Amino acid sequence: MSRRHPIISIAGSSGAGTTSVRKTFENIFRRENVVAAYVEGDAFHRYDRAEMRSKMVEEAERGNKHFSHFSPETNLFEELEKLFRDYAETGTGTTRHYVHDEEEARLYGAKPGTFTEWEPLPENSDLLFYEGLHGAVVTDTVNVAQHADLKIGVVPVINLEWIQKLHRDRSHRGYSTEAVTDTILRRMPDYVNFICPQFTETDINFQRVPTVDTSNPFIARWIPTPDESMVVIRLKNPRGIDFPYLLSMIPGSFMSRANSIVIHGAKLDLAMQLILTPLILQLIERKRRTI
Repeated sequence: MSRRHPIISIAGSSGAGTTSVRKTFENIFRRENVVAAYVEGDAFHRYDRAEMRSKMVEEAERGNKHFSHFSPETNLFEELEKLFRDYAETGTGTTRHYVHDEEEARLYGAKPGTFTEWEPLPENSDLLFYEGLHGAVVTDTVNVAQHADLKIGVVPVINLEWIQKLHRDRSHRGYSTEAVTDTILRRMPDYVNFICPQFTETDINFQRVPTVDTSNPFIARWIPTPDESMVVIRLKNPRGIDFPYLLSMIPGSFMSRANSIVIHGAKLDLAMQLILTPLILQLIERKRRTI
């Protein structure tokens, strides 16, 4: 953690909705004139797309049926922690981009499924913003969570997370339901060991809960809409949070525990704006007092 060079970290698994949360942060940064240095979690995968496919075949032949993008073996956890540590100390660090598709290929000048070269972050940023799989990961040898000043978990209930992943991978990536299901099953041990534990490290968790039947996510024809959902917002340390104000500003919201507020799904962006804006401004004000 750093007063002079704060870090905000968004953690969530594939299909959880971290990209939507990033857009809310971008809107807050724009409105409050905050300059963020953006870091993508995919940049710290160990293998590019072709290498990962080759490694998966190799591991399967060895009898490893659970080789996944979630594990320490397939990610550069040490490099990610170094980036967080370097930024906290100096306000800079090194990252790269993973090129997902043709649109990004045109933007970054590299083939889809590959990485760009490592390069330094932009200078003179107000804070670092990370969004990806491992924003609060802790292992026996790495502790990324300790370096972030504000850690956010994006955690739909598991059936909803699977529905979102199924729809995204089928519609945008051309995968079959069977292929996506195989991926979910293959990732499960690493999901349990390296994704779930992060959400005890996070300062705030946003968990979307559908109010429609998602009993069998593998046959769901549509993703439940925000209007068909509630969101549970859990704050690790509720001290200083004005819950009466939030309840008055967010129609239909209520407290389920002393540190948890439940809102209608369509009010998520409003709730995030109300909760996160003061926290971001506190980080910036704390930074400015050190200069």
